[in-house]
Amino acid sequence: MSVLKGKKILLGVTGGIAAYKTANLVRLFIKAGADVQVVMTPASKDFVTPLTLSTLSKRPVFSTFYTEEENELWNNHVELALWADLMIIAPATANTLSKMANGNCDNLLMAVYLSAKCPVYFAPAMDLDMYKHPTSIDNFHKLQLFGNSMIPAEKGELASGLSGEGRMAEPEHILAFIENDLSSKLPLNGKKILITAGPTYEPIDPVRFIGNHSSGKMGYDLALEAANRGAEVILISGPSHLNIQHSNVQLIKVTTAEEMFEACHRYYNEVDVAIAAAAVADYRPKSVANQKIKKTEEAFSIELEKTKDILASLGEQKKNQFLIGFALETENEIEHAKLKIQKKNLDLIVLNSLNDEGAGFGKSTNKITFIDKSFQINPMPLKSKEEVAKDILDKIIF
Repeated sequence: MSVLKGKKILLGVTGGIAAYKTANLVRLFIKAGADVQVVMTPASKDFVTPLTLSTLSKRPVFSTFYTEEENELWNNHVELALWADLMIIAPATANTLSKMANGNCDNLLMAVYLSAKCPVYFAPAMDLDMYKHPTSIDNFHKLQLFGNSMIPAEKGELASGLSGEGRMAEPEHILAFIENDLSSKLPLNGKKILITAGPTYEPIDPVRFIGNHSSGKMGYDLALEAANRGAEVILISGPSHLNIQHSNVQLIKVTTAEEMFEACHRYYNEVDVAIAAAAVADYRPKSVANQKIKKTEEAFSIELEKTKDILASLGEQKKNQFLIGFALETENEIEHAKLKIQKKNLDLIVLNSLNDEGAGFGKSTNKITFIDKSFQINPMPLKSKEEVAKDILDKIIF
């Protein structure tokens, strides 16, 4: 999943031959999951039609301060600017760059630019001598001092027939530049997080197993939120109907507690944070039947043995990792959670009580209490699991 998913992008198109590339640029933004609003200068319509960009963006294209209808409608430049999460001006011609640098507001696009509070990117496009001219270079520097981000022009054949620097960056490169720039500014960029999720199934025979009602949703929401904040995530999941699509998430599927134990220890030394959100079986059958057990006796017993304690083993091997555990309790919740912090060498525990309505397995909500290693207690209200995931990640300390 792209970092642009859900972002509102304002694309400013100016009057240069490279404007024809903006059709593909809009398409790429839409494919990445962004909403795109196009604003064109009047001159840009000589190179690409508003109908093309409107069709691709699925929004009306604006180029003037009012719409020429029976009742003229004002195109509010301030409203457009405040709507956007990002603004990209591509192509940015020498003329437009000069206006941007000097505050010359003579069209709708410039009025929107001067009203924008969001990050602004610009992709210059002009002939090589224009690109290297001292006034152009001065405008590049000035705009970057304003906080705008320049997407450098590329080398190649130009409309003049010459070959050199000045071509607008290709749409794929513009997309990659913006994604990389946004990713580098995310709070968890460069961090690696291991998250466990879901139940484990401990086989009795080839048909039956011991398990629990965990859906894995809490762990999956944690993984998605961590990835959206820039972290590289290793999600180790027991059986779950859920899936996750994000370029920053590596999903490792396991079934048993033993498989989850091995997977956790395979990656633990390379992560900065580990969050044990899985509901791991405490016991497993001591012996597993090779064939389906037939129903013959009125009573049937299974001898169980303890599974390996994944969280305790991670706590024993902890070096610099920030280790978070979960506790699902039904009585003496705070006392049991504090003991778990000490016994398992945790930095933070997320306490769930089945006595709280809306908490526990198989629900879209959760009600948690944070307890840190200093035994500071912070109860939280009932929230969606997506919001709880945000709260948990806010507690991580590096």
